[in-house]
Amino acid sequence: MRKTGTGSPLSATLVFCAYNEEASMAEKIANLRELKARTPELQFKAYVDLSTDRTLEMLREHGDLIDVVGATKRTGKAMGMRKLVGMISTDIVIFTDANVLLDPDAVPALLDHFACPDVGGVCGTLIYVNPSDSATATVNSVYWRLEERIKKEEARSGSTMGADGSIFATRRAYYPEVPAHLLDDFIVSMSTVFSGLRLISASDVCAYERLAASSSDEFRRKRRIACRAYSSHLHVAPQLARMSWKNKYKYYSHRWLRWYGAASATIATIFALIGIGDLFGAAWFGGALILIILGAATLFYSLVPGLSKFSEMAKAILATMLGITDAWRGKRYQTWQPVQNR
Repeated sequence: MRKTGTGSPLSATLVFCAYNEEASMAEKIANLRELKARTPELQFKAYVDLSTDRTLEMLREHGDLIDVVGATKRTGKAMGMRKLVGMISTDIVIFTDANVLLDPDAVPALLDHFACPDVGGVCGTLIYVNPSDSATATVNSVYWRLEERIKKEEARSGSTMGADGSIFATRRAYYPEVPAHLLDDFIVSMSTVFSGLRLISASDVCAYERLAASSSDEFRRKRRIACRAYSSHLHVAPQLARMSWKNKYKYYSHRWLRWYGAASATIATIFALIGIGDLFGAAWFGGALILIILGAATLFYSLVPGLSKFSEMAKAILATMLGITDAWRGKRYQTWQPVQNR
């Protein structure tokens, strides 16, 4: 066991939720055994959200290693995590995903960070292992490296503004109640910041995952995540309002440009068209409009080498805008489908 800042033992449980992850389970279970060998006191719990494949059976075959809870109806990840945390008595809860593999040294490194009493949560570093599989994978890999850099820079001035569900940990005592349709990793990790503790980003806590290679799969995933993220933002708005100005700056500068990028570009285009029409007349307005429509169609549907990466960027921005629109309309994404083309 690791020690806290007061020298008392620090215990931990690793938890994850799974739905139809049969293809990932053999590798996941082998990874859990590696983690157990490196950190023998570490405990494991999994929630299987009424899978229709062999995910539950495969996990239950390893009852000596992991405590498995099988759902009787589909509830979604937030409800599954809430159930698992309710069964835990350890000091630290480590959250991860069913298809994510952790470096064997990740858990000892993570627990070492909690030796500092003002640290309430630790975000690990996610590394995508297949960035060259497709244009979709390449663009998302580049984007994620930027996200990781931003998180580390935020943490240098106190706390980073939220964790990714692939790998993070918090003190169990600060676990909040998360509504079933919201983004549990964001709300759980930010609860430490709202409680006056630090949420740090750790380069020595590494996790590995395969990116979606399919553009359509990734578009649906981004739309779902954006909807849940913005709905979660609205849910914690009163707590955000009480944060320090430094944290507010980090939070809003990180998220709002991403959330409203498509809307800002659309408004700018509309005003540009109005300006063209006002200066040069209706014919120029119509010509510019046609060029914009043709350009957008070419960008979104082009298979031309060199344009595919720009196409993926545009689709990511559009998916985020549609997700925000879903949140405004009150749409809920409670359950999920795993990406098949990884």
